[in-house]
Amino acid sequence: MFHWKKSVLIGMAMAFVFAGCGKNDDDVAEFNKPALYWYQQIGNSIASGNMDKADAYYISLKSEHMRSPLMQTAMMMLAVAHMDEEEYLLAGYYLDEYNKRYGGEKNRAYIEYLKLKSAFLGIKDVYKDQKLIMDSIEGAETYLLRYPESEYTPLIRTILVRLHMSQYLLNENIAALYDRTGKPEAAKIYREKNKDSVVEMADIKPPERGIIGKVFD
Repeated sequence: MFHWKKSVLIGMAMAFVFAGCGKNDDDVAEFNKPALYWYQQIGNSIASGNMDKADAYYISLKSEHMRSPLMQTAMMMLAVAHMDEEEYLLAGYYLDEYNKRYGGEKNRAYIEYLKLKSAFLGIKDVYKDQKLIMDSIEGAETYLLRYPESEYTPLIRTILVRLHMSQYLLNENIAALYDRTGKPEAAKIYREKNKDSVVEMADIKPPERGIIGKVFD
């Protein structure tokens, strides 16, 4: 559901590795290091808030030590760090990578929860992110069917309600726009969509900080 072009990460890595021909030793490209070295550099970069370097060090760890047990922790560390930095597309990339390599019965519910949370928080403009809203609604409904006993189910339900509210308000706003421009038939189409919604206008209090609001404060 959430995609990221790996070439972007590779480009960042190459930019970092070959960036400069400076006189400083720090500017010299690094390679052929132990897995622990790259892992520590990832951690240090995250701690200092330099996510570009953290991503570049991850590329080095992956290219030189693909089978290292440190890869698993590094992926999760980077996913959470990117979420903290509100870089949700990159967070989704690392979570997808983690799921492909390490997802299993014991941790899949947690990883899928993080992916949905990341996608939800990545919705910034409901007019531009309509597909992301619809995909997230579908993903949340699938999650509830697949993991009904998950400890994260209450949070997923909260996300789902917020998504339905945002979809309802979006339809109503579009309908109101058509009303103002003298297109009542078009307005009717969008209000008809809301008749099937699981929420009603009386249930919704538009958030002060945007149509989606915050769930995880």
